Amino acid sequence: MTSKKNILIAPLNWGLGHATRCIPIIYKLIELDFNPIIASDGEALQLLQKEFPKLKSLALPSYNIKFPKNGNFLKWKLILDTPRVLKTIKEEEIFIDKLIKSENITGIISDNRFGVRSDELPSVFITHQLNVLSGSTTFLSSKIHQRFIKKFDECWIPDVMTENSLAKKLSHSDKVKNQKYIGFLSRFKKRELEKKYDLLILLSGIEPLRSQLENKLILELKNYKGKVLFVRGVIEKEQKRTENSNITRCNYLLSEELEIAINQSDLVLARSGYSTIMDLAVLSKKAFFIPTTGQSEQEYLAKRLRNLRIAPYSSTNKFKIEMLDEVKKYVGFRENVSEVKAELFDLFKGE
Repeated sequence: MTSKKNILIAPLNWGLGHATRCIPIIYKLIELDFNPIIASDGEALQLLQKEFPKLKSLALPSYNIKFPKNGNFLKWKLILDTPRVLKTIKEEEIFIDKLIKSENITGIISDNRFGVRSDELPSVFITHQLNVLSGSTTFLSSKIHQRFIKKFDECWIPDVMTENSLAKKLSHSDKVKNQKYIGFLSRFKKRELEKKYDLLILLSGIEPLRSQLENKLILELKNYKGKVLFVRGVIEKEQKRTENSNITRCNYLLSEELEIAINQSDLVLARSGYSTIMDLAVLSKKAFFIPTTGQSEQEYLAKRLRNLRIAPYSSTNKFKIEMLDEVKKYVGFRENVSEVKAELFDLFKGE
């Protein structure tokens, strides 16, 4: 009997989006009789360990970037942290070289982790950002990102090439030749369920900006009369749930629970992270977005969706709960398909 091929799948720990969009990839690997081995750090690793408790998982070196309280300084903080990031990438490369031998790895899928690759094995990079928007430094940040991408055998882009593209300027470039558009990645499926919540708040992202938005929303919800499910996006050892008047709060939900909750909700309030956008697009939901301050990518996506008349947005500081009424003027997401195709993994079959 031929043993299963071990495929390492390693998402970046930056919020939860990189981890969540790897979930359908992992399920497809299992379906195709590969053996996925998960590698990440922090909350991204914790989430995937909870989703796939039977799979082997390993902790990768952490980038350990500290984020400023004022998101407007985020770009400059990242520039200052560049030496540390480059050091971590080198640590990843050393770690992966050892891991390939110890775990008999035969293929690698990296979601935005530059050091998780090998010249000896088929290596895939997942990203929706062929262009990295960073204001006045966009040309430089995009060029650096593209240079790393070219070291991989394939670049899987979770988007489409047609006018239905969600990421558009981010995901389209003629500078990268190893690209494959793989369609939208979502762990969810649309269900026709009876409405339970008027508003679902879905938080995630980097600290302390996640907590700042949470505190802002708690104050604003005092004037909201509808039924609310507030998912804080904090991965802890145990799930916690509290109910107070019209608001149910929980620290996190796993995929099946969250799929049901979103399908049971009239409106979703969330960050305009790309993985969240893909999820809501597949579930054809109405949404209101609050992009993370200082993250040019999220700000661009929020503006694009507003201009397409799909969903309105606001900055964190300017948000008022009454703004949710603006959603009535927008069409919302039309139903989109999420399908991970089997032929995508031919790269790993070899001889």
